[in-house]
Amino acid sequence: MSKQIYVEADIQAPIEDVWEASQEPHLHEQWDVRFSSIRYQPKEHEDDPQHFTYETNVMPGIKVSGWGKSVGTHHAEDSSRTSSLHFGTDQKISPIKEGRGYWKYIPTDEGTTFLTQYQFESRWGESWFRPLIGWGTALSFDVFKRWLEKKEAPRSQYVRFLTYWMLTFLFAFIWIYHGLVPKLIAMHPEEQALAQNPFLDAQSVVLLAGLVEVAFGFVWLVYRKRKRLFKLQLVAIPFLTVAAIVADPSTLAHPFSPLTYNLSLIVLSVMGTFVAEDVPTAASCRRSP
Repeated sequence: MSKQIYVEADIQAPIEDVWEASQEPHLHEQWDVRFSSIRYQPKEHEDDPQHFTYETNVMPGIKVSGWGKSVGTHHAEDSSRTSSLHFGTDQKISPIKEGRGYWKYIPTDEGTTFLTQYQFESRWGESWFRPLIGWGTALSFDVFKRWLEKKEAPRSQYVRFLTYWMLTFLFAFIWIYHGLVPKLIAMHPEEQALAQNPFLDAQSVVLLAGLVEVAFGFVWLVYRKRKRLFKLQLVAIPFLTVAAIVADPSTLAHPFSPLTYNLSLIVLSVMGTFVAEDVPTAASCRRSP
């Protein structure tokens, strides 16, 4: 077994609610990104460990199936609860071979401290998979926390999360590409034609514009308050659109007119201002005891 994974979150909800939403399979599989489905197996005796099977959709048409067993305990002295877990899979495509861990539920004045600590034996992919599964656990805990506190369904949270990051990477790519390829590398004649003015050299203007666009693209990747970037684009893109059309009205007849192209970017920026509000994040959870 290698380094343990630890995730902890403070949830403003009673311990009974946290326990139920994490122990009932049909509720657990809704918020935990690590599992697509969880199925409990019948128990012969009430005190027997709870055996279960699980599936994880890796990609369309490819699933990882595994087994597990859990035992839940209640500590009368401090009212905390613990659920120990043993899990694994024999499928060769799974980086996880076998692992053990636990969930702990600690009542507090504000609600419940919910934490997990587990470790596993890697079949392959140790260097990249362990940080990834730790991040996925923390993201799931934040989605779980928001579900219980704000009553927002996990599915809608994940849709907002994916939309937010797809838009982030899309705009980063667009700005970096349009600054790097047509301006800095190709120094395209149309770019120079749009930059023509009596005061500055057109090539210098295109070069400067390319550097600014590339820099702004990287800002999308590192700046955390991206809602501000979406709003900035709602001001900048209409201005750039008008400037391009005024400089060369013939571009309105081009196959990819700046009017229609930039209009799509404006619409995507409007969408971004909405989805950028309260996005689930793994960073909200504590990652060490």
